[in-house]
Amino acid sequence: MTHRRAVLAVAVPAFLMVTLAMGSGAASGRDEPGPVVPGENLVVDGIPPIPARMAEGVNRYTEFRTATLAAWHPVRREILITTRFADTNQVHRVRTPGGARTQLTFFPDRVSSVSYEPVAGEFFVFGKDRGGDEFTQLYRDDVASGTLTLLTDGGRSQNGAVRWSTKGDRIAYASTRRNGRDRDVYVMDPRDPRTDRLVLQVEGGGWAPLDWSPDDAKLLVGQGISAAESHLFLVDVKSGARTAVAGDERGPADYNGSVFSRDGKGIYTSTDKGSEFHRLTYLDLATGRATPLSAGIDWDVDAFDLSKDGRTIAFVTNEDGLAVLRLLDTGTGREKPEPRKAWKAMADLGPGVFTGPVRWRPDGRELAFTFSSAHTPADVYSLDVTTGTVDRWTESETGGLDASRFSAPELVRWKSFDGRTMSGWLFRPAARFAGPRPVIVDIHGGPEGQYQPTFLGRSNYYLEELGVAILHPNVRGSTGYGKTFLALDNGIHREDSVKDIGALLDWIGTRSDLDASRIMITGGSYGGYMTLASATHFSDRIRCAVDVVGISNFNTFMERTEAYRRDLRRVEYGDERDPKIHAFFEEIAPLHHADQIRKPLFVVAGRNDPRVPWQEGQQMVETVKKNGTPVWFLMASDEGHGFSKKRNQDYQFYATVAFVQEYLLK
Repeated sequence: MTHRRAVLAVAVPAFLMVTLAMGSGAASGRDEPGPVVPGENLVVDGIPPIPARMAEGVNRYTEFRTATLAAWHPVRREILITTRFADTNQVHRVRTPGGARTQLTFFPDRVSSVSYEPVAGEFFVFGKDRGGDEFTQLYRDDVASGTLTLLTDGGRSQNGAVRWSTKGDRIAYASTRRNGRDRDVYVMDPRDPRTDRLVLQVEGGGWAPLDWSPDDAKLLVGQGISAAESHLFLVDVKSGARTAVAGDERGPADYNGSVFSRDGKGIYTSTDKGSEFHRLTYLDLATGRATPLSAGIDWDVDAFDLSKDGRTIAFVTNEDGLAVLRLLDTGTGREKPEPRKAWKAMADLGPGVFTGPVRWRPDGRELAFTFSSAHTPADVYSLDVTTGTVDRWTESETGGLDASRFSAPELVRWKSFDGRTMSGWLFRPAARFAGPRPVIVDIHGGPEGQYQPTFLGRSNYYLEELGVAILHPNVRGSTGYGKTFLALDNGIHREDSVKDIGALLDWIGTRSDLDASRIMITGGSYGGYMTLASATHFSDRIRCAVDVVGISNFNTFMERTEAYRRDLRRVEYGDERDPKIHAFFEEIAPLHHADQIRKPLFVVAGRNDPRVPWQEGQQMVETVKKNGTPVWFLMASDEGHGFSKKRNQDYQFYATVAFVQEYLLK
């Protein structure tokens, strides 16, 4: 039996799915409850009924929560976080470490990009889209009254990158409202949306304000060209006059997290200019001279924050995928030796990752951050850098499961077709599972991304209950390993990263604890393309594949992806308007090699996806069906680039577990 649901706006709440199914079983006099009922917002094609008993068995693994730091209050020692109590992430206030999480926003869609008014904290500004369409609108939330005010046009524009002025009386932000393609820069007093005005009109979708000068006369604005190239400009707030930052014109480089020094004479940034890795660097605005501040650390600086007094920079280095927190004295330009207690307190958290920014409290002695590890869901902590005390502000639920016993990852390496070394993180299943174990190879998106060993969440079910190993590779094109490695898959070298997966399959065959005859490939976004490409190249070496919002043809993808993203993607993938590139895309398109997919395929899509439109998945499904190959298809009408609503995530997980049981484990 196959379920098929029309795309409608109303969904069956997740908590009713099993209840409805069990009720139908009781009414017919059967002992077994009926199947899980997919919501009316879901298109379900080829997926067999999901037994309610199976859903009950996995449900504890769907009840993990996470918490993410949003902002310090500018006056009081309290924070805003985003976390989920119901279906989506919303804004919550936490007034003390370990204190209650008080929900402040209540929407069916997730809330993002939250920032306090930086003087008194009387209100905060946040962004919210509709159904995952990423056309984010900005709102003001007056904390005392709970009054909400729409700040942007409420239409089909994308708005974000909010930056507060030094005085706290204005925000700068980027918006595509003028033509839906170019991301211009606007300034507004959020207390009065009528003050909104265009400051900088640009061409391209990679522009964003980064910081205000100390006197609020200038904006530091970034222009992103690709993962390997960006530019910095100073913009006069009154006139809109734009000037390139001195020294920026001398060769392509990438700049991240750039801010003014407190005296306004320079800029702190993370850049790979003159280096293989992103280094913390000071740019002198008068001379253009660049002074590396983290020289000698051959790893990327992923994030940093300048204290309010300008004396200390907290920065995070990404060292083979793991995060290391460091402090730099801006007066001497040298790294500070952290107090011994601080080192111990951070070490007690174990190896892990900062899954977002680090933020100084205005007092300049306390840092807040979001931390995650294999044994700890993403939660918010603070570190007093003078005493070394670490406080845990949130402790997210783990469905009643003991997360401390979950598998710790192993860093593994293998040689690819050209002799280069690739790496990844292997999670092995619980020790009670004997013999070589089936493997899920989960490929990250981007491709300008990197898998770092964070909490696996519901994927721990595969390890703990099904005995399946999970391997997250970082193939060529991944960030974190230098700009040469990042560029290895560009343009006509696109399929070299697919060859890295072929080499990984060879490596799996050398491991006595892994079963090379039972491998599933999966991935999301660009990882979805890698999944489809691997399914065409290595059909005889895998059991099945799960593609989540993946690209099936770069030409049709370029036609349909939102206009503000197109130029940025052309730099990475190639310009489809060039006949040679167009022909190359046709040659490598998994869509045109679907006849080679002879192993079961599961495709997941979001109807509102602005990045990889849903047609990329649908056209793959319809083509593979012609092979007589089993194909499952799941699409949500109220989701975009990946499912964010818990009720949809749950059904996707139930279906994926059923797919694994049917095609990987048998």
